[in-house]
Amino acid sequence: QVITGGHYDVDCRLEDPDGIVLYKEMKKQYDSFTFTASRNGTYKFCFSNEFSTFTHKTVYFDFQVGEDPPLFPSENRVTALTQMESACVSIHEALKSVIDYQTHFRLREAQGRSRAEDLNTRVAYWSIGEAIILLVVSIGQVFLLKSFFSDKRTTTTRVGS
Repeated sequence: QVITGGHYDVDCRLEDPDGIVLYKEMKKQYDSFTFTASRNGTYKFCFSNEFSTFTHKTVYFDFQVGEDPPLFPSENRVTALTQMESACVSIHEALKSVIDYQTHFRLREAQGRSRAEDLNTRVAYWSIGEAIILLVVSIGQVFLLKSFFSDKRTTTTRVGS
């Protein structure tokens, strides 16, 4: 997910160890991709900011590798779980869901904070500009009023006598 920068879009590409492109998307703000690795090796992913090179972007991504280990070592047994064990498993699943929600809301909060800081910066610059304009206009008015009330001496010259 693109958190800050530009139009909140980015290009993404994922390649397997042989260089085969598994996933390629252009100008996406948010996406999810799930796959099962067919072989061991180094998988490469690349985020591109080609279309808006002047804006820096912050991107959040999350890897979930493999399955969670069983909560109880004997969970794959043939007998049924006890009531306490089944309650623990359901609580564990609910907590994983809560973690996903918290991550989502943290990302939304980071976006909001970035927008608020940008707005704060713009308001500060605008206020400084207005203060400078106000100062210049005030000084101009003082000199203009001063010129209205200053005594101008006119010199007269006599011609011919």
